[in-house]
Amino acid sequence: MARKSPLLKRAAIAVVSVIAIYVILNASVSPSLPSSSDLIREEDEQPRAPIHPKVKVYMYDLPNRFTHGIIEQHAIVRNGLKNPIDDVTTLKYPGHQHMHEWYLFSDLNRPEADRPGSPIARVSDPADADLFYVPVFSSLSLIVNAGRPVDPGSGYSDEKMQEELMDWLESQEWWRRNKGRDHVIPAGDPNALYRILDRVKNAVLLVADFGRLRPDQGSFVKDVVIPYSHRVNLFAGEIGVEARSTLLFFMGNRYRKDGGKVRDLLFQVLEKEEDVTIKHGTQSRENRRAATKGMHTSKFCLNPAGDTPSACRLFDSIVSLCVPVIVSDSIELPFEDVIDYRKFSIFVEAGVALEPGFLVGMLRRIGTEKVLEYQREMKQVRRYFDYDNPNGAVKEIWRQVSQKLPLIKLMSNREKRLVLRNSTEPDCSCLCTNQTGLVTSV
Repeated sequence: MARKSPLLKRAAIAVVSVIAIYVILNASVSPSLPSSSDLIREEDEQPRAPIHPKVKVYMYDLPNRFTHGIIEQHAIVRNGLKNPIDDVTTLKYPGHQHMHEWYLFSDLNRPEADRPGSPIARVSDPADADLFYVPVFSSLSLIVNAGRPVDPGSGYSDEKMQEELMDWLESQEWWRRNKGRDHVIPAGDPNALYRILDRVKNAVLLVADFGRLRPDQGSFVKDVVIPYSHRVNLFAGEIGVEARSTLLFFMGNRYRKDGGKVRDLLFQVLEKEEDVTIKHGTQSRENRRAATKGMHTSKFCLNPAGDTPSACRLFDSIVSLCVPVIVSDSIELPFEDVIDYRKFSIFVEAGVALEPGFLVGMLRRIGTEKVLEYQREMKQVRRYFDYDNPNGAVKEIWRQVSQKLPLIKLMSNREKRLVLRNSTEPDCSCLCTNQTGLVTSV
């Protein structure tokens, strides 16, 4: 036994040495391994909010004939401008219900320091861009000669402008690269760019609704629904019903096409009702003043469909704190990812609204507290529909546009590896708009 003792001692020394070497090496190689207390502290920490980089947007420097030149043509036709303007950029963009194109153009022309909180940043090099903005004044172009016959070969032609725009775009390498998928084009008037829609349908279109678009031309997946520019003044007073003596107000064109035919039928049902004001009127300064007064002194404002499901009047109602009564079964609305319109609007199915006595009977049963609740909600959200508000419509449109980028990248990459095929059916990149479904309105 005595002879085994030295052996045991030597073995013990060897084991201790190995353990010591392991500890030293482990400490030097992995000095930052967390302890159990470290892990507990990390789990207790609040997660940090992810930082989203701004989407980089390149705005094309379009030839003047697609921007300020259209303002000049409008001034010639509408205002009798006689002499050519040396610098057309000094001309003022005329007021109308589709002024988004001017506000977005102006926003991107501001220095970045003057655009705090914007989800996008303008870049000067197209190679750095995520998206490309085409600042054509397509809605203004449409109304230059609206209602005015133009002799062949003379005057301004919106159709010619569209064709020239398409030729210009197709000459750009950045358009050809992804067939326009990463381009953003304003087309707010439902008839804007109608001649070239099939050639720009890959792009993100900024639209008021999908009333004139086929499912393969426009959808919620690809495009952005934007608000009309309100044409009445913002209501500057506080919420309340004391100064709102009229139950229901409407002033606008009585006769419309397609879904707008409901207007004439509503006139027939409502024009003899007490405490209801319903008038035929077209766009003019005098009528805008009358509409402003009417909306500011009414509890509810009727919003029927126009030639397409949407109309400017809805946004006039909201900024007036006049509760919208929407009679448009296929309407689409802007910014519904952050706005619940049911909190401040009343939706009534067209067939129900035309039942004699139903509409006014329903509105008369709504108490003062409920009206005040609607008004409070409108006051909270009306900035979203104000293009002059620095935290309003412009910023929200860019936010929605920036959210399209992942899908644009997906579709651009997907298309490059697909086998070309002949098909007249929309593919899986198309999502149809609100054409069918359950009726959930009143």
